[in-house]
Amino acid sequence: MPIVSPVPVNPLADGRQSERALVIRRGVQRLLAEMGSVVLPELSLATGRRADLVALTAKGDIWVIEIKSSIEDFRVDRKWPDYRLHSDRFFFASHPAVPTEIFPDDCGFILSDGYGAEILREAPEHRLAPATRKALLLRFARTCAARLTAAELAGVPIPMLDGEGA
Repeated sequence: MPIVSPVPVNPLADGRQSERALVIRRGVQRLLAEMGSVVLPELSLATGRRADLVALTAKGDIWVIEIKSSIEDFRVDRKWPDYRLHSDRFFFASHPAVPTEIFPDDCGFILSDGYGAEILREAPEHRLAPATRKALLLRFARTCAARLTAAELAGVPIPMLDGEGA
């Protein structure tokens, strides 16, 4: 086994995410995958902000999920209202040790334990403008393709999913 790997253990963890935030993310990703959505972590938006998770649902809706790993994490973050401009629905996600009542009622809420997650409060819908949707879908697709290409060039095998190829 090599001492140094050309591929980091978690290439999407840049040191700003706590271990707890990564556990929350894993549970949310599992839930969304079970729901038929595809999820992209750490997507840079047109504003320069970076969304923790962006999901594309089977119906084509775009959800942004902001992960909060502690009360302090929520209190110091004032950028989250901007994420509504980039999603059809906006959710917070956290874990059982963070009180749910700190999160605004006009946002969705997902509770995650790392092994799975549950939507405790649905997010209100606020549909994206068509031009914004198109730009975000292109950003989502290009980022996915770039990450797959980088992984493949680094020698990471990319599995084919059901329905691909033919």
